[in-house]
Amino acid sequence: MDTAITAAVARIHNTPEQAVLAVAGAGNYALAWLLGVGGASRTVLETRVPYGYPAMTDFLGGYAPEQTVAPDTARRMARAAWQRGLALRESDAPIVGVACTATIATDRAKRGDHRAFIATWDDAAVTIDAVTLEKGLRERAGEEDVVSRLVIAALARACNVDAELDLRLATSERVTTETIRHAHPMQRLLDGEARWVTVHPDGRMAVDAAAPLALLPGSFNPLHQGHTRLAAAAAGTLATPVAYELSVVNVDKPPLTIAEIRRRVDQFRGVGTVVLTRAETFRKKADLFPGCGFAIGWDTATRLIEPRYYGDSAAAMLTALAEMWALGCRFAVAGRADAAGAFHTLADINVPGGFHPLFVDIPEGKFRADVSSTALRERSGR
Repeated sequence: MDTAITAAVARIHNTPEQAVLAVAGAGNYALAWLLGVGGASRTVLETRVPYGYPAMTDFLGGYAPEQTVAPDTARRMARAAWQRGLALRESDAPIVGVACTATIATDRAKRGDHRAFIATWDDAAVTIDAVTLEKGLRERAGEEDVVSRLVIAALARACNVDAELDLRLATSERVTTETIRHAHPMQRLLDGEARWVTVHPDGRMAVDAAAPLALLPGSFNPLHQGHTRLAAAAAGTLATPVAYELSVVNVDKPPLTIAEIRRRVDQFRGVGTVVLTRAETFRKKADLFPGCGFAIGWDTATRLIEPRYYGDSAAAMLTALAEMWALGCRFAVAGRADAAGAFHTLADINVPGGFHPLFVDIPEGKFRADVSSTALRERSGR
């Protein structure tokens, strides 16, 4: 490690950014350089080396890239690293996902180019550097050195550090750089690029922010006092604040449009936090937010244990309940009046044997609101 790299890494360590780095094929020197300068714990949250194809597929959340060394793979790796960083950070430090995928000289001749793609992902954009190395000019160690310098330079740029590094490129070699600004958070969710979007009461949005501890799912068309009062009651039962959750996709309807999402989200201004997801079933919600508590009504709890909502399979229903229980989730159930006006509670539900601890009752004395979104819509229509 020369003095310029040491100085650049030291300046990176003095910035607030924290990073997860994933390298495959090359870029390993960069990891050693970052960890070899004091202060690395302020910057490096984790390093990953998904070298084999199964390891790469696992790191990308099950996505199997057609080409491992490609700009799209670098982009996906950087996003996965960024998401990992969000899960690992212990403060509100800005997170950078850094990725490198490369093919360089080895112990056998390669027919294709020796090339590398380095990507950085942060809250605002993804930037991808690409370089093709002149074959035969260097041995493997020399190509590893060049690629690793590019990784340090990319991280420095993401941390707003002037690295002043000699990349040791030959006159025939050029680095091309492309920066792509992220789409609106709602669009990123609809495109499947974001796992969830948190909308704060003041309207601020965050992609894949801290996972909520408790949620009240609903369509909120419209939001009414029954929702807000249930959230307050469930917060007491679950001993944690309850946010609202709106899935932008539905089991049997088209996804919500951005205009419709905005309309429903606007109802929560000054009211509470709403989390937007693509999880239309409780099984998917549990996967997305393990350990989460869910506030639901008696009617929803009834559907939760009906086999017809699991392809008419009692086994599938029991499996789903067991999996949600294993994920640490639970359901706070509030009473609700049926169409005939009869009020029902958790005690009226035939919970399958052994699954009673998955459900907790919200007593009628703590919550009862005989109002429904459907009735309000019909009244509004008239």
